[in-house]
Amino acid sequence: MPSIDDFATWEPVLRLLRAANARSLAVPGGHVSGRIGNGWSLPLPRRIPSPGQAARTEDIRDELDAVERVRSALADAGSGSISFAARIAPSGRTVLDLFGSSVAVESGIGGPHPGSLVLVEDAVPEPWRRLPDPAPEAVPSPSVDRAALERTLRERIPDAVGAPEEEIAATEARLGVPLPDELKVLYRVTRAKWRNSRADRGAAMRVEDAVGCEVFSLDGLYVADASSRPCLWQFAAMEAVETSPDAEVQGIVGSPGWIAFGDNGGGDRIAVDLTPGPRGHIGQIIMLSHEENVGADIVADSLTDLVMRRPDERRGNRRGDEPSAVAWVNHVSVKSVRAAAHHGLEALSIGVCDGEPFSLAPLVGLPRLRTLGARAGTLADPLEIAELTRLEFLRLGPEDWRVLLDAGAVPRGLAAAFIEVAGDRHPAPVVDLANELLGLWDRPPIPRTTLEGDLGPAT
Repeated sequence: MPSIDDFATWEPVLRLLRAANARSLAVPGGHVSGRIGNGWSLPLPRRIPSPGQAARTEDIRDELDAVERVRSALADAGSGSISFAARIAPSGRTVLDLFGSSVAVESGIGGPHPGSLVLVEDAVPEPWRRLPDPAPEAVPSPSVDRAALERTLRERIPDAVGAPEEEIAATEARLGVPLPDELKVLYRVTRAKWRNSRADRGAAMRVEDAVGCEVFSLDGLYVADASSRPCLWQFAAMEAVETSPDAEVQGIVGSPGWIAFGDNGGGDRIAVDLTPGPRGHIGQIIMLSHEENVGADIVADSLTDLVMRRPDERRGNRRGDEPSAVAWVNHVSVKSVRAAAHHGLEALSIGVCDGEPFSLAPLVGLPRLRTLGARAGTLADPLEIAELTRLEFLRLGPEDWRVLLDAGAVPRGLAAAFIEVAGDRHPAPVVDLANELLGLWDRPPIPRTTLEGDLGPAT
């Protein structure tokens, strides 16, 4: 097989793209671009199946074969993904730009442009650095009844095989935290360890019915700390930790006291909470949604409550009347930067708005502002960003980044940055801009290779 830097590797993909995008390629500056990795994003049409029919592999066989040729070359090179852009002349002469991966750049979403630039090695957003607040007055729920819990479980699953004490002790050593007493009761009744057999699948369903959720084996238990909920910088930077005085669950990303032991069957984790909110109980049962990055919902005051089918109907973290730490300025939300500014503001995103561009003057001096994002054309003077000295994440369009770079005004306190690209721009100038930013922090650049070849005249 030819290598990833061999034009022949790309010819089948390029021929498909030329046939599907002839009109856009013919205009001045016309190009096609995409990304190929475990999945792929290519500007190719797809046949829509008839009602009641599924899409068929045969309908995209040429695309699959062309992509697999590139993916095989990527695997040989030890690379996970690659972005590209190609200009294809009517004669077939082609200039193909390839953009590799850098450990300092997160993967982009779908398209060919770079994701967030991690300017400080291993940096994570502030919410992912937050530990739970201490709750010295928290106590277990009065509903905890270990004897009733064990008796009920043994009645519901009489044929279950429990875990020996040495397995429980080994799990505690692996996790680095003692298991709560109720959780020990559960695993003394059932190991919840299944093989892929019909009998074991039936046993697993009986345990699920008995407990009220899918139960992990001891090997599957994990501490649901912040690292267990990874999130790209561009989204994570717009999150905030907010816990009201009457919250049962702390509004944090994760906690060393959240021990995940099960699943609701839809990808949401069920955990014992040993670091509850101000109004919560030690050992309460919470659910971590797979669709959210921060916080959890309370399910029951205890594992006893969960098994006894006494779930708590309260949901999530109730907030007080104080303004949110995250604000979105646009034509359907907050209408101005001044209206969004307040002492506790941590993250601000400026989107599509009516009227004149905004001054950032109302934000100067805010003690907690760490994230700013601004759509192209929404800032009256990008150089005002230099006055926001506590920023750790900045999202701007290429033109605003250019203003900051030319003035030497890129905030050096940034831990990560994002170049927001609108429309069908060629990735090369964006990658060059990204590498310029990475260079300010002496971070590894995005590799770029240019290949030339000839596809011949289109038939």
